[in-house]
Amino acid sequence: MGKNTVETKTWLEECYPDSAPSKATICRWFAEFKRGRVSTNDDKRSGRPKEVVTPENIKIIHKMILNDRKVKLIQIAETLKISKERVGHIVHEYLDMRKLCAKWVPRELTIDQKQQRIDDSEQCLKLFNRNQSEFLRRYVTMDETWLHHFTPESNRQSAEWTAYDEPNPKRGKTQQSAGKVMASVFWDAH
Repeated sequence: MGKNTVETKTWLEECYPDSAPSKATICRWFAEFKRGRVSTNDDKRSGRPKEVVTPENIKIIHKMILNDRKVKLIQIAETLKISKERVGHIVHEYLDMRKLCAKWVPRELTIDQKQQRIDDSEQCLKLFNRNQSEFLRRYVTMDETWLHHFTPESNRQSAEWTAYDEPNPKRGKTQQSAGKVMASVFWDAH
């Protein structure tokens, strides 16, 4: 033809206005033709693509998730050198797992703290049952707590892989900044 890439692109756009190849494709063709290629058709490929849904890969993926429930599909894919979509397929279809966001709870209480709350509640209930009106007239409660300025972990950051029959994960406040304010709250029934 004796044309350069710009002339070829212009000519192809005139002949095929809706389906002309891009400039990058034309440049690649020119480079291939200079190397001796005579066709723009794709080369033959050797056989089927590699099968990635294997018992070994399923086992490795399951182990990676159990070691780190927050691992991302892309991290698994990069480790195994397979596509993120195939990893997702294995996780959902073969391992029957899903990624759920943790439910935020104000704090995780120890066994002793839980028992103390039960004891205090039972004592208040006994006083209330003895004389309800007098209890409500006299009862004032107060709580005092530090309110931290913090950047909580987002829902996506706290998401964990769980099997469908496992309970939803929970999370407590884990990151607190140095800045904080003391809040003292008093209230009564009136």
